[in-house]
Amino acid sequence: MKIQPSSKMSIFTPAIFGDLKAAAEKKKAAGHPVVDLSLGSPDLPPDVKVRQALSEQSALASSYGYTLGGIKRFNEAVANYYKRRSNVVLDPETEVLQTMGSQEGLVHLPFAFCDEGDIVLNTNPAYVAYDAGIKLAGAVPYDMPLLAENGFLPDLDAIPAEIAEKAKLLILNLPGNPVPAMPTPEFFEKVVAFARKYNIPVLHDAAYSEYYFTGDAPISFLSTPGAKEVGMEINSLSKSFSLAGARIAYIVGNAEMLAILRKLKSNLDYGIFAPIQEAAAVALDNAEEITDRLREEFSVRHRVLMEGLDELGWSATPSQGGMFVWAKYPSDMNDIDFVFKAIEEAGVVMVPGSIFGSAGAGYVRIALVQKPELLKQAINQLKELTY
Repeated sequence: MKIQPSSKMSIFTPAIFGDLKAAAEKKKAAGHPVVDLSLGSPDLPPDVKVRQALSEQSALASSYGYTLGGIKRFNEAVANYYKRRSNVVLDPETEVLQTMGSQEGLVHLPFAFCDEGDIVLNTNPAYVAYDAGIKLAGAVPYDMPLLAENGFLPDLDAIPAEIAEKAKLLILNLPGNPVPAMPTPEFFEKVVAFARKYNIPVLHDAAYSEYYFTGDAPISFLSTPGAKEVGMEINSLSKSFSLAGARIAYIVGNAEMLAILRKLKSNLDYGIFAPIQEAAAVALDNAEEITDRLREEFSVRHRVLMEGLDELGWSATPSQGGMFVWAKYPSDMNDIDFVFKAIEEAGVVMVPGSIFGSAGAGYVRIALVQKPELLKQAINQLKELTY
C-alpha cells in the first residue's frame, strides 16, 4: 500500500528540537554536563492551590462530561482577571472564548478570517505557529521585520498601502517569542489607528504579559482606547501559571470576531476537561500572588543571563520582560551550525534564530528555564567555545 501525504503537508518542515535533543543526549553520554536553554517550557510547578483544585475536581464523578467550551466559572475568572490587572471590562459570555492552549487558537484563527490568497501581516522573526496557521488557511504572510533600529517593534509605516488594503489579519506578540520587545501604550495606539484605517482585525498574543521586570502591571492591548473595536488578545495559562501540559488558554476582545471563532470552534472540539478549567480559574483568581513570585524568580534569571552574555562579548537585545533572551553571538557562523557547535564544545543548548524567520539569522533564542546557578554554569561552559 502506498501512503501519500496531502499536498498541504509540504508546508511543514521537521522541527529542529528533536535534533537538538539528540545532540545534547550524545554530549551527556560522553560525560559532559549539559544545560538545556532551548524549549520555553516552564520549570516551576503550578501553585499548590491550583494543583489542589485540579485534584479535588478530578475526584468528582460528575466532572467527566463534555464542557462544550468555557464553563461559566472560567469565563468569569478571565473577565475578573482582566478587570483587576488591566482595567479592561469584558462580557464573560460574548467577549471570552476558551481554546485548547494558545497554539490551537493561533493555528485555527486564520481559517476564520482569511480566504485563499489573503494577506496576513506577521512579524519576522515570529513564533512558528503563526506561519503554520496562515499557510494552512491558504493565506500569504507579509513580513514585518523586527529590527534593532526600531526597538524590535514592527514598523507599520513601512507597510505599503496596497498591502495594508488587502490585509485580512495583523498578528503581534509583545513581549514576544523569540524577541522579548516590550509594548508601549504609544505603539498600541498606533496599531489601533492603523487597524481602523485599513479595516484589519488585530490579534495580540499576550502569552508573556506577566513576564515584566519593571513597572507594576502587564500592558494589555485591549487597555488601549479603541482596541476592542479592532481586535482580540490571546493568552495562555501555560507560561504565567505553569500549566503548559493542561492546554488551556483564551481569546478575549471583539464580540463579533469571537462569535466567528466560536462558530469555528463548535465544529472542532467539545471543550476542555472541567477540572482543568476549575484549576485555571483558581490560578486567575490568585494571579497577583502567583505571578509576583514568577517575576521575582525570572527577573533574577534575566539579570544573571544578560550580565553573563555581556561578559562573553555577546550582544543581547535590551529587554525588561519576556521568557527569552534574544542574542547575537560574536561570529559569522550560520546560526544553525553555531547552536550545534555550542552543544558539542560547551554543552549548552539554544535555538537558532533563523527557524523563526529570515530576520533571525545570526541570532539565538535562549530560554530562562533554568535556575540562576545553572544559568551561571551555562555562561561558564560557553567560555569553552572557539570562534
